[in-house]
Amino acid sequence: MKQIAGVRGAVHQDHPHDSGIKHVSGRAEYTDDIPEPVGTLHACLGLAEVAHGHLTALDLSAVRAAPGVFGVLTADDIPGLNDISPTHAHDEPVFAEDVVAFHGQPIFAVVAETREAARHAAALATVEIDPLPHAATIEDALAAGYPHVTEPLKLERGDVDTALAAGPRRLSGRMVVGGQDHMYLEGQIAFAMPGEDDEVVVHASTQHPTEAQVMVAQVLGIPANAVVVNVRRMGGGFGGKESQMSLFCVVAALAAKRWNRPVKIRPDRDQDMIVTGKRHDFLIDYDVAFDDAGRIEAVEATLAARCGWSSDLSGPVTDRALFHVDNGYYLPNVRLTSRPMKTNTVSNTAFRGFGGPQGMLAGERIIEEIAYALGRDPLEVRKANFYGLNGDVTPYHQRVEDNILPRLVAELEASADYADRRRAVLDHNARGGVIRKGIALTPVKFGISFTATWYNQAGALIHIYKDGSIHLNHGGTEMGQGLNTKVAQVVADAFQVDIGRIKITRTTTEKVPNTSATAASSGSDLNGMAALDACNQIKARLAAFAGEKLGVAAGQVVFTPGAVRAGDAAIPFDTLIAEAYTARVHLSAAGFYKTPDIHWDRAAGKGRPFYYFAYGASCSEVSIDTLTGEYQVDRVDILHDVGRSLNPALDRGQVEGGFIQGMGWLTTEELWWDDNGRLRTHAPSTYKIPLASDRPRIFNVALADWSENREMTIKRSKAVGEPPLMLAMSVFEALSMAVASIADYRECPRLDAPATPERVLMAVERLRGG
Repeated sequence: MKQIAGVRGAVHQDHPHDSGIKHVSGRAEYTDDIPEPVGTLHACLGLAEVAHGHLTALDLSAVRAAPGVFGVLTADDIPGLNDISPTHAHDEPVFAEDVVAFHGQPIFAVVAETREAARHAAALATVEIDPLPHAATIEDALAAGYPHVTEPLKLERGDVDTALAAGPRRLSGRMVVGGQDHMYLEGQIAFAMPGEDDEVVVHASTQHPTEAQVMVAQVLGIPANAVVVNVRRMGGGFGGKESQMSLFCVVAALAAKRWNRPVKIRPDRDQDMIVTGKRHDFLIDYDVAFDDAGRIEAVEATLAARCGWSSDLSGPVTDRALFHVDNGYYLPNVRLTSRPMKTNTVSNTAFRGFGGPQGMLAGERIIEEIAYALGRDPLEVRKANFYGLNGDVTPYHQRVEDNILPRLVAELEASADYADRRRAVLDHNARGGVIRKGIALTPVKFGISFTATWYNQAGALIHIYKDGSIHLNHGGTEMGQGLNTKVAQVVADAFQVDIGRIKITRTTTEKVPNTSATAASSGSDLNGMAALDACNQIKARLAAFAGEKLGVAAGQVVFTPGAVRAGDAAIPFDTLIAEAYTARVHLSAAGFYKTPDIHWDRAAGKGRPFYYFAYGASCSEVSIDTLTGEYQVDRVDILHDVGRSLNPALDRGQVEGGFIQGMGWLTTEELWWDDNGRLRTHAPSTYKIPLASDRPRIFNVALADWSENREMTIKRSKAVGEPPLMLAMSVFEALSMAVASIADYRECPRLDAPATPERVLMAVERLRGG
């Protein structure tokens, strides 16, 4: 990328993460690093040990009598509303009252002088629950006639029934797509400090400070202006801290105000995983008609999701799953239906991709099924169905107007040497042997915007001090993705000053109100534009002032590196600011931005929910051991679209990290509940995220540096947070090809996700007829 001479850290430049050195040297401060004032107390949750039942008795006398215990909180101690539902569905109590709905549901909280004392005391409660039948899986819930946690969505276009019946070829199937734990490095934590009157300050690891503020106020029965939520940084979030942190913030604040002492709650990893929601798993049934060339003529699919005991964010998650079944493919006749099923498990929630990956995987399964039915290379079938060849209208009636997938895929196909490598893989497998190989090239088309239109807004606050230093605050949260660095680059570029002048401060509800979650890949889009708006307000005042001094119109004043100029005359930036202050020019501004041109009518299933699409493609080659099911990823090539990158170094990091996380979801990360509805994979010892040794042996990542967002986004960039996760579908598809070689590619292996070594081995044995 070309650098702007004289301005260090402007946009379109590689620039280190603002906390990068702190991260690797251990000097980055997180919520648990905040010094504890004298008298700080610690809370621990008491959890239900039955998956479903009536709570008939609760004896906490032994808990209260335990050493170091200061007090206990139950539903009876809540002065406001016993509810933390993010959609205000009033179906998610802080503490269970009459009915327990999942194993691990909080019933009470212990507050003690130390964390160890609280944890010990929590185990002393006597809880009596009359068990009721429970449904832990989607199949169980469907069989038992369980309700939906929210209204299902239907997307429909064309004459589906006629096209299915008349299709030259037709197939149907079922696919299971597993969930995923967020496994953030920094677990859930909240630290509440009581203030005077009704005030409370909560330091938390949250992607959504305003949500935490609203929930604390609601539960305490106080106005939101009495609650301040602060976030300096998180050690990862991935969606798991968008709504799930509310429980911990509320418990800490309740205890802090009850006993007028600072209170911290930090669950251990086991309790964190048991209590907090995951990526939704899906049961997907599909019926597809297609022609002899592999072109899809009609698709009908039902996507049932394990949503858990409450609605949480399951409505928009299952909606987005439907939005992405098409991936990059035009479906001329289509009917998609969601079934957000209630289950007696933890309430599932947001996770990087927000339902999109599960829907997209269904679309790729359909393509794969067609390819095996026709004996074709799946890439040929993919390209035959791309948007633009036969149509450009999505199942939700939005036109695809920025489609760059054909070029992106063609470039990756050439740079990854796909055709020659596929021939080599086929030759290798034809020789037989224990080790079989597979290769796949898959595309990604991901819609960018919150589908809840009102969330597509952001604010920022910028001060310029008399010495020329700049204070930046915005409503987004930093969880390691580099959002603060990117927004600071936007400010540096706007004022044409080095990024070192800019102090990025913690996110706080005191400075920017009514913020949206840092989610939906929208952090840079929204907050970058809000910051730019604030910059432009200040620049307009400075230009008018400089114009007066230089005797020119404000429009002739140009911000250049380190100075403003009008013709040959120049004023150094520091001088300009000092003189502007003495002339009483306002050097502060609150910026605001709302995404234009988006709308969504859920009842009609029509609209333009996405401002634009981000694209990508990946090519993966794998080897499997047909005796054990074990496998390795030999090589991955990625070409990803981020528009005009704000920071190519950070964006490449996001692509690499997103791919690996997606690979974990589709290969090793398996959530498992036993027959009693207990989550048994609740620690790194039983839940397997990818290790450094799982990294592809050859890993080539490139950005499509020719791409530029056609929409007026921040500096014509595109979002990069979520889309790269779906690039890992190529690993899943490559594993499928390797397994299919056992039956000479005559049959789709129909692997379920995650494709663990056990599932790979079972598929191999099934195709062998064993």
